[in-house]
Amino acid sequence: MRRVLFSLLLLCAVLLGALRGTESLDLRLLDLQFGVLRDWHPRPVALDVAIVGIDEDTVRALPEPVALWHPHLARFLKALAGAGPAAVGLDIVLPERSYDAVVAGHDGVLLRALLEARRAYPVVLAQTVDPAGAPRSIHRPFLAAAGDGAAGYALLATDADGVVRRFDERLGEGGETVATLAGQLARRLGTEPGSGLIDYSRGKAFDYIPLQQVLAWADAGDQAALERAFHGRPVLLGVVLPFEDRQRLPVQLASWDGTDAGTPGVLLHAQVLRGLLDGNGLISGVPPVAVAAMAAAATLMFFVNAGAAVTVIAGGLLAGGLLLLSTLLLVQGLHFPVLAPLSAGIFALGGRAGLEAALKLRERRRLRGVFSGYVSPGVMQQIVDGRLRAELGGERRFVCVLFSDIRGYTTRSEGMSPEEIVGFLNRYFEAMVGLIHQRGGTVTSFMGDGIMAVFGAPNALDNPCAAAFAAGRDMLDRVARFNAEAPAGSQPLDIGVGLHAGHAVVGHVGSSTRHDYTAIGDVTNVASRLEGATKEAGYRLVCSAEVAALLDDRSGLVPLGPVSIKGHSPVEAHGFDRV
Repeated sequence: MRRVLFSLLLLCAVLLGALRGTESLDLRLLDLQFGVLRDWHPRPVALDVAIVGIDEDTVRALPEPVALWHPHLARFLKALAGAGPAAVGLDIVLPERSYDAVVAGHDGVLLRALLEARRAYPVVLAQTVDPAGAPRSIHRPFLAAAGDGAAGYALLATDADGVVRRFDERLGEGGETVATLAGQLARRLGTEPGSGLIDYSRGKAFDYIPLQQVLAWADAGDQAALERAFHGRPVLLGVVLPFEDRQRLPVQLASWDGTDAGTPGVLLHAQVLRGLLDGNGLISGVPPVAVAAMAAAATLMFFVNAGAAVTVIAGGLLAGGLLLLSTLLLVQGLHFPVLAPLSAGIFALGGRAGLEAALKLRERRRLRGVFSGYVSPGVMQQIVDGRLRAELGGERRFVCVLFSDIRGYTTRSEGMSPEEIVGFLNRYFEAMVGLIHQRGGTVTSFMGDGIMAVFGAPNALDNPCAAAFAAGRDMLDRVARFNAEAPAGSQPLDIGVGLHAGHAVVGHVGSSTRHDYTAIGDVTNVASRLEGATKEAGYRLVCSAEVAALLDDRSGLVPLGPVSIKGHSPVEAHGFDRV
């Protein structure tokens, strides 16, 4: 059964890793890892991106519709020409047509600025698509002025949960490559973009310079301020308004925004560009076959079988080790999905623990079925629970020992066949043993027609003497009912019961290959002798003074004084149920 379960777990682990069955959860874990790395191990970038933001103050300062911002954009491009940026990307979509009919000369202003800018630094214009997914064009003279390869789509792939985690220019139909804004900027700066997960652990949160601030520096001729802000750096101009062009990202890239309303899209393109320019720092995924192999290896946790505490510790070490490995690989540019191996290991640990529990339960049931007829319930429970010591010997306990015997058994059995004797004894023992067990006693042996029972071991009782006396009284009552129900003329049944209490050694007695659970000590000998003295005393139940002293209810007990018993000094005794 263990081999079958392990094989099944191994197969499930391999399939889970190979088919990426935990991909959505692994991506959420990746988001958490990015957050932790940004907080505790932020990595600087070699060439950071400067953000020029169109915010609410900019909109108030430039009251015209954005479609008519040609002069402002021209001033921005001219201002950066003297600052020496590495490249400039406009993450705002220029008009599809000319607006000269609205404001004469507007197109020419922007065209001249684009021509001058392309001589000073690379320029990339953002393109987008309409709601139907068709490309939205830019007025052709603007594209021509910017130059060949100066346009890229401001688009990125979105995962099923709406979060942007990947950069891949294969966005067209059938996986056709489509130039992107960040990709074209990287090309203009000498880096051919690859594909992979965006590394959100690189760089600090972005700040931005408002567009109207840049224009103010230009109007004031503050060339030093422009150079401090933009010299040698890629620059992206985009919208940072609260509810416009927002993207869901694993982390918040805006230093000024602590809301959950998303991140301005311009910062997403800047983060991609950071990674592309820093050694093409996109994160590659570990091949599914490697994840499947690790998941298969994790199922070896199935062979950890050393108790609940060790199982929990092993599970914790597995989880911690996999998370640490995944985080270290992430810093090196590899994404290792850990949930498939972790799930495989946890299921292996849990499956083994569950199997062992089921096998143990089945073994307990088997033991009960096999041995319940050989030992009393108390001893059986101790065996099943593993609390009964297997070695020979025992422990010292205060117990009350009961002996009972059928009076006149020899005479009764003379007229019975062996089969009739066995049937009679079985019916008698069936009734008497049940009464002893009901009071918490343990039947340790049958001696012909006699019974020896111990109260107070192996299961502790609040008052072993009271329980033993109650059991003896129950036995006498049952015999009385037995006689009342017997056919007329049949020989009545009579028994004697002896009780004594004291300390005894209880446990296994015998040889290593055959032993009994019993009580050894003077208390056992005295109880047996008191049962033998019941006939001479004229009472069906005789108990020692030690037993009587611990009874709450002594009604019916008659002091007998010292009773002589064979091989022992006289014992102070009490009688119950006079013959």
